[in-house]
Amino acid sequence: MTQTVTPELRQWIIEQSTAGCMPEAVLDAMVNAGWQPDVAEAALEQTLRDHLKQLGASRVAAPAPGVAREMAVARAPEIPLGGSPRRLDAGDRMVDVIVSISMPRVVVLGGLLSDEECDALIEASRPRLARSLTVQTVTGGEELNPDRTSSGMFFGRGENDLVKRIEARIARLVNWPVENGEGIQVLNYKTGAEYKPHYDYFDPDEPGTPTILKRGGQRVGTVVMYLNEPARGGGTTFPDIGLEVAPVRGNAVFFSYNRPHPGTMTLHGGAPVIEGEKWVATKWMRERVFE
Repeated sequence: MTQTVTPELRQWIIEQSTAGCMPEAVLDAMVNAGWQPDVAEAALEQTLRDHLKQLGASRVAAPAPGVAREMAVARAPEIPLGGSPRRLDAGDRMVDVIVSISMPRVVVLGGLLSDEECDALIEASRPRLARSLTVQTVTGGEELNPDRTSSGMFFGRGENDLVKRIEARIARLVNWPVENGEGIQVLNYKTGAEYKPHYDYFDPDEPGTPTILKRGGQRVGTVVMYLNEPARGGGTTFPDIGLEVAPVRGNAVFFSYNRPHPGTMTLHGGAPVIEGEKWVATKWMRERVFE
């Protein structure tokens, strides 16, 4: 099968290079996404060569509006996997490494939560569930969104011993301070409910984003924890790389994004629940202390 190198692919390669990704990591990501190795290597080499020529020709030109902001790279949470460990010490619990992807940065964790912790989160959240809202990026407030058809609630950070224990575990795993995290959100998806693909970071071009960023800066990482197992459907999808993480009770998926840009390839969604219901808990990490 012949694969065509599109302008969109070339632009993505440039974005990854500008963000500081090594060519080897970009090549691996392309092959993992289904590109034939020889096509991927040729596209990478030619695109970077052309890009360097353009940079040389425009060295004295002023940067385009918004470029500096868009390309700014922040420090992000990270699970250190040097030496390819099969298990990680989360302080009070050992957690399995099931899948690790470098671009985008995605790690699937096994047994992050115990069955008892999953049940406790569900039961504690039931009395406070309400139709889920999304951030209103025009004003910085919240709104109902037809793309998100779940019910949910937030625990305050450190609200009780259970929440404190889980927050400390996550902070240790992803090397990110507890105080830089939002409160844990529990979501319930009935049959047919979904959350269409979206990014967790706040769009810098939206007028309400500066207001949102006053409370801790940008989001830079996400942990989605599965509290039960729907009979069918309900996985977490990553359309850019063709990945779907199955909702297995106690497991979790972590992903990070060091800049608010589609080039991070962190587009993700909650696939529709086909049979049964789904319960998940989500933890978002911010750049700074979240007030």
